[in-house]
Amino acid sequence: MSWNKKIPIYKDPEAWKGMRDAGQLAAKVLDMIGPYIVSEVSTASLNHLCHEYIVDHGAFPAPLEVGFPCAVCISVNETVCHGIPSERKLHSGDIVNIDVSLRLNGWYADTARMFYVDSPEDSAKKLTDICYQALMESIGIIKPGVTLGDVGHLIQKKVESSGFSVVRNFCGHGIGRKLHDAPEVLHFGAPKTGLVLKEGMFFTIEPMINMGKSGVRLLKDGWSAVTKDGTLSAQWEHSLGVTTTGCEIFTLSN
Repeated sequence: MSWNKKIPIYKDPEAWKGMRDAGQLAAKVLDMIGPYIVSEVSTASLNHLCHEYIVDHGAFPAPLEVGFPCAVCISVNETVCHGIPSERKLHSGDIVNIDVSLRLNGWYADTARMFYVDSPEDSAKKLTDICYQALMESIGIIKPGVTLGDVGHLIQKKVESSGFSVVRNFCGHGIGRKLHDAPEVLHFGAPKTGLVLKEGMFFTIEPMINMGKSGVRLLKDGWSAVTKDGTLSAQWEHSLGVTTTGCEIFTLSN
């Protein structure tokens, strides 16, 4: 993907309704699964619950369309993203990311949230809190005329000033009738550079930040990315649309 690729603009009210419906369902999946994230539960069982919920509500798990072996990505502790659910059991103090993407009536939503198993260490909580703050503060500046460089710079400054690092191997993306579309949404950058946002653009912002250095490596399963130095990683994600005066978050939990 690149900023030169044609970027879809959605002005039709039906498109916005489709994204709201898909986004709300994705948020409800995360609301539903929260109470089940406890010590000794396997990530495979959490995936099963999410899969059933998505299908029971008339949608389809989007990861299965792109070759991922499970309905959701579940990334624990040092796993940055795309963790494959397995018989691995969670333990007290773990931090857990669940990334839900689904298709409902031809529209895609993509969202991720951090969860704790019991009480994490203070440093782990700070990591997840800063990641969330960086996401929401970047969403707060979205409006026509803002550049993606502005968005990336805000996230990078917030994260690095807090002593953490921004993962550069993965980025946000356009979304709508496709799960992954233009533009690429980097979580670092320089102000007033890159794509200028316009009303009707749909995309995700999904910063991944590490407690240590930003480097990642891919495991032999071909999907799971982990921190090179073994430190913890956190990610939050929302899907949103640019409005005339700001933006609408489709995946915000009610």
